[in-house]
Amino acid sequence: MDTPASRACGIHAARLNLADYAVNFSDAHPPLTRPQALIEAERCYYCHDAPCATACPTGIDIPSFIHRIAQDNNRGAARAILEANPLGGMCARVCPTEVLCEQACVRNTNEDKPVEIGSLQRYATDAFFAQPGAPLFQRAAATGKRVAVVGAGPAGLACAHGLAVRGHDVVLFEARPKLGGLNEYGLASYKTAHNFAQKEVEWLLSIGGIEVRTGQQLGRDITLDSLLGAYDAVFLGLGLQGVNALGVAEPTATGLRNAVDFIAELRQSTDLSALPVGRRVVVIGGGMTAVDAAVQSRKLGAEEVTIVYRRGAEAMSASAVEQQWAQTNGVTIRHWAAPKEVLSENGAVKGVRFAATALSGGKLVETGETFTLDADMVLKAIGQTFVAEPVSGRIALEGGRIATDAEGQTSLPRVWAGGDCRVGGRDLTVEAVEHGKVAAVSIHAALMA
Repeated sequence: MDTPASRACGIHAARLNLADYAVNFSDAHPPLTRPQALIEAERCYYCHDAPCATACPTGIDIPSFIHRIAQDNNRGAARAILEANPLGGMCARVCPTEVLCEQACVRNTNEDKPVEIGSLQRYATDAFFAQPGAPLFQRAAATGKRVAVVGAGPAGLACAHGLAVRGHDVVLFEARPKLGGLNEYGLASYKTAHNFAQKEVEWLLSIGGIEVRTGQQLGRDITLDSLLGAYDAVFLGLGLQGVNALGVAEPTATGLRNAVDFIAELRQSTDLSALPVGRRVVVIGGGMTAVDAAVQSRKLGAEEVTIVYRRGAEAMSASAVEQQWAQTNGVTIRHWAAPKEVLSENGAVKGVRFAATALSGGKLVETGETFTLDADMVLKAIGQTFVAEPVSGRIALEGGRIATDAEGQTSLPRVWAGGDCRVGGRDLTVEAVEHGKVAAVSIHAALMA
């Protein structure tokens, strides 16, 4: 928020010309044209038992949908994608395909250049959403069963859709004003241009049988007991609501904030020129959130943006492609440094003092060397945590997250869970979708037994 205090410490809005904002936050990777898509589709070998399909967490039949694109059958291609992944349009935009399906592509092994599976997936789903025509899916006959889905992120949306298709009535509870979770609030604007997250949600809800209730938070507005009393089953797609602390003193100072809040504010803004940003920004962390926050700081007009990570490049959870994207956009990445002190003066951030780190005997240690980076904005992007209070004492946890079996069933009868709140996994959108999809199958089987 642009305030007198923020302006006094070097944080300003309107650092750029108005036209620059439109350019900077336009689609980062323009979609394939029809000729480009047809040429790329022809590169596919259409492998039997394709390794790319095995590498896809949602098991999309990749050779099948690519073959349909080659036949100029975009609707058929979209059906093959959305049957396996009802959020296939968003996953095509944000999924780290370079370490999943494209890494497994046979052409990647033989020619060092995989088929552009993610771009083709986007091409097919975009073509469908532009001209959807008749519905792709029809609901089964009503079962009379009611299921509560708590959390409208990728896991919750996928579960709700899977249940609705099978004829169950679903009530979808979401704490925030909009559905989408991470897709709506947690991704860089240039990855999801033209309000695509909400367009995909609208399509997903068009199956029918899903009632939406926003502003409903578990533990505040609804309880697990009340849901179990009113519904035949419950799915929890709660995500990660907590933010890890830096591990050093964090002064109450203008300019120090969580990267996830910065990204959410940017995503919901209707006037990017009104968003304040520092002249010098330091982002602490090594994941995709750190990259999204850093790059968007640059695109808002920050002059110097530095990501600082405590280990080497290979240990960063942001993929090599994401790291390169940050550097291409003028972000400096400094490795092997951990924060020691956030510096402030007169209630405003002035910089961060770091300790140089190294590996010794397999452990991360400080070398004794320190350095300081000047900053008027410091964004914390060192991971999020599951807030367990609403389910604490009722559902078994493991490693701070909800423990489930392979089908998402928790220790509490009639309750399933999936997405980032569930233990295990890589906190990927595509994995959350698979959790929701598998849980829907499991819930259906339990309800119809």
